[in-house]
Amino acid sequence: MVGFINTERRRHSTPVAWLLLLWLTTLLQIQQAACLAILPESTRAGTRYYYPFAPNWRGSLNQKETTPESLGADADASTNVQAATTSDGAVNLTARNPDELYKTSQRTISESSSKMSVTTPTVAPSPSYACPSCKGTGSNLKPSPVSSASSSPFPSKGYSQQSPPINKRNYNNSNSKRSDGDLFSTPISPDLSIPQSIPSQPNHPAPRKGIKQSQEGGGTAIPTNKFHANFFLGSQSSSVWTHPYSLQWAKGQGSSGAWGLAVSHTDASQRVFGEQDPNGSGAARWFGSPVGRADVVLSEQGLEKGNATGGVELMTQDVKEQSIRVQLVAGGDVKLEAPVVQGMGMVTALYKQGTPVIKSGIGWKMVTKAMGVVKAGVVKYRLVMEDGATWLLYATGGDVSAIKRGEPGGLELEVQGNNVAVAKGSFTGMVQVAKLPGGANGTEGVADAEKLYDAACGTYATGVELSGSVDGQTGRYTFNFQKEGLSTNSSLVMFALPHHQASFSSDTASKVVPSVKLDTTTKGVAVAVVGDQWTMEEDVSKPMSMGFVPWTPEAGSIKTISDSAKEYIKTVAQKELLGTSQGQDILNQTDQPSMYFGGKALAKFAAILVAVNDVLGETDMAKKGLDQLKVAFTRYSENQQQYPLVYDQSWGGIVSSASYTTGDAGVDFGNTYYNDHHFHYGYFIYTGAVLAHLDPSWASSASNLAYVNSLVRDVANPSSSLDPHFPSFRTFDWYHGHSWAHGLFESSDGKDQESSSEDSMHVYALLMWAQATNNQALYQRSALQLSLLSRSLNSYYLYSSSNPSSNIQPKEFVGNKVAGILFENKIDHVTFFGNKQEYIQGIHMLPLMPHTLFVRDREFVKEEWEAFFAGGAANKAEGGWKGVLYGNYATIDPRGAWEVFTGGAAAGVPTGGSQLVGSPGSGNGNGTTVTGTGTGESMTSTASTASTTTTPGSITPTSTSVPTTPGAMSSKMVRRTIRRALEKGKGKMNMPVARAALPKAKKDGFGPENIDGGASLTWYLTWCAALGGL
Repeated sequence: MVGFINTERRRHSTPVAWLLLLWLTTLLQIQQAACLAILPESTRAGTRYYYPFAPNWRGSLNQKETTPESLGADADASTNVQAATTSDGAVNLTARNPDELYKTSQRTISESSSKMSVTTPTVAPSPSYACPSCKGTGSNLKPSPVSSASSSPFPSKGYSQQSPPINKRNYNNSNSKRSDGDLFSTPISPDLSIPQSIPSQPNHPAPRKGIKQSQEGGGTAIPTNKFHANFFLGSQSSSVWTHPYSLQWAKGQGSSGAWGLAVSHTDASQRVFGEQDPNGSGAARWFGSPVGRADVVLSEQGLEKGNATGGVELMTQDVKEQSIRVQLVAGGDVKLEAPVVQGMGMVTALYKQGTPVIKSGIGWKMVTKAMGVVKAGVVKYRLVMEDGATWLLYATGGDVSAIKRGEPGGLELEVQGNNVAVAKGSFTGMVQVAKLPGGANGTEGVADAEKLYDAACGTYATGVELSGSVDGQTGRYTFNFQKEGLSTNSSLVMFALPHHQASFSSDTASKVVPSVKLDTTTKGVAVAVVGDQWTMEEDVSKPMSMGFVPWTPEAGSIKTISDSAKEYIKTVAQKELLGTSQGQDILNQTDQPSMYFGGKALAKFAAILVAVNDVLGETDMAKKGLDQLKVAFTRYSENQQQYPLVYDQSWGGIVSSASYTTGDAGVDFGNTYYNDHHFHYGYFIYTGAVLAHLDPSWASSASNLAYVNSLVRDVANPSSSLDPHFPSFRTFDWYHGHSWAHGLFESSDGKDQESSSEDSMHVYALLMWAQATNNQALYQRSALQLSLLSRSLNSYYLYSSSNPSSNIQPKEFVGNKVAGILFENKIDHVTFFGNKQEYIQGIHMLPLMPHTLFVRDREFVKEEWEAFFAGGAANKAEGGWKGVLYGNYATIDPRGAWEVFTGGAAAGVPTGGSQLVGSPGSGNGNGTTVTGTGTGESMTSTASTASTTTTPGSITPTSTSVPTTPGAMSSKMVRRTIRRALEKGKGKMNMPVARAALPKAKKDGFGPENIDGGASLTWYLTWCAALGGL
């Protein structure tokens, strides 16, 4: 059996990093002590910062300071975590309580092998069902008879049939829209039922702590992977990042000892950087910001007294994708309520007949009440903190109608020491705080910020409604901020991240106040925007030109290669697809105890089918493989895999039954707890798209269509109000522009994601499923989403001298070229399954698909290769990672990669150069040039490209016919285009790539041990031949 690259999410311990971390923490505490020494003994708060960002640890899940001891073999009982160090330096972590540890797993990693063996019990499946048929697209393959339950090779094992309790609704696409033309107003499918093959499961093991809205047995699903999840998971006291601020239920912890809502902000100067990466890049291996600062704590007297009886609770309601409403309750009464929205410029606390208490974990030098009138009924205070920062506090109190009439009133604070201020009486109204720029960063923007805050106070954001459209080649998405407060005429002040700023429409850009900016933890500098609506624009022409075959931004889809290359690839494909004595067994290889590995195996064979049918033109071979892949997919669509899926009634989603069966929260990477759903289901959606592309009748089967659509709904439901079974966009964050893989586990550093390439894969899969099934709304939405994702990843995840990241992420870190794991509060250049360089870089490469060059441009690939893998370093990679590296290398030197994969040039296939079909010129937009440092020989093969032309905004499926499509470039045209580009560039070769020490003999060629179980040599070779004009 072919082995899979082991990407088990687990951390490794780095003692040196811990020593540095302890040294930095001690130094910081000494500095703080020096600052506090000037205060009277009675007022010294004992300020402490918490640094739970151990380089190889997701964060302490009980709100306590993370220490090396908390990861040792004798971890204390409160964490319920046991750790043991292995011979390779890994830390095996076992959690007795699933809430205590994120993505734990009892499986081990063998770095010397790409194979993974997991023994798990089998759960009996349930039968499939039928629903109305839908149309697909054209094909030159005949349908396979294996598509119905009656012909299933997997007989029912007696799993009891349970229908989901949520009411089934059938929405017609034409009458379920919020507004005409809105991409987010049409459900994935008119049939909103859950497939009957997927039984319902109540009582998820992760409790919904403090969530008021009813969902059990019906209602709206709850977001699981969004920024605010720490408010209702675990201790409920880990931080939530809205950017630029972070919020945290103080819960009596830290130096403030408060029980209110702690508001914090860290400047870039307060970041802490780890040791230099041991792999030689010279960059810091990680960086992060302190948590638990509690610059300003908004509390109430009842909360501070209520903790004595243990009667303080945190409740939430209105849990939406970009917002949540937090309530702090004592004695059964709501004492404080806070609307929390991503990007909010001011943090607001609402009081009703309470006594506000303001505290600080930093302490203040002075608190002064502003003279004059800001607005009728508004009192303003200035808090100058011990760390040099200044915060403004606005209190709008009394009856709103009285305030509007200009009657006096407002909050009067009595300052008690350097970190406590208490209201002099009962108060009904709102208290808002905002930080002024400046401090260690100077005085830039201070005056402008104060004017903005003065104008905006008394009004606050409560939520965001997302809308969008595609017009021609331009896609737009809009944040419509909902607001409440003193006056609806006052515009909101919100903060935009760098990728927002770069894509603002002209109208939104005019509302930016560039002088008012605050640092974020991992997303650069946020800038203030005045207004209640933002519109961002993206060019969607490139995603709309993609199909299933290899693709480049310049040439589009490439489906024609030379006859000699076809013959060589055909021989390989026969072994990989048809299961000769040296080949692979599709049915057995796709029978996995993991949705992740099962999906990867299915997608691998789907890609082989695309290569065989669409590029090689071997329709008979493709038909045989297609029949086998249909049978293999049926195992999953009829829910008869080793761990069947269930519909979770508690949160609203389709999850693996593995954790219910084993009691292990980390099995299958935490799928049951909503970890990595877009990774797992993306592979299934892609496979379904290929099957529908090659055989439209397959998608016309009710059960097949419903099954794939249900996975799409789980990860990419456009509106939970229209399809209440699932939250809107479970993983994808439209504010950040990328997904979060972290599910229902508390995390002291917030949500995180490791594989940026699997994130983009899942959106590409959505695009292809929409194309294959003629789902217009999903198609346009996915094209917009993929364009946004490319922008975001090149701003925050992928670092090159030519993309935006070089001016966004810290210069001390960008030498790593990729993020590794990006959390909301830190970035750690490592993986959850190991710290070898091929793991860290490679997890952002796989899988190689047509969209790859849209996200990972050649300049980035070139810089990354030369930093880590040139000079023969790539040859040291073991197992399937070697194939991943050279598949990635093919994007800049396809002929060089071909030589590696084949162990030398195949007979009749010209090599020696690194010519790229349609590669970019030297940044001057002049078109096609040759890249690399090969011999520079001209193309003499019969290769040509077949660009797919697409009417902007419409679906034009890629043809499955083998002959070159009309209008495709002939080999003569390719050579002419390259020659002209070289003449314009004065004969210079763009992007030289170090190719020293490449394997030159067949003995160094690739065998099954060098190909990940989720990839194939057939696809790698097709990739090389198409990109290199072989």
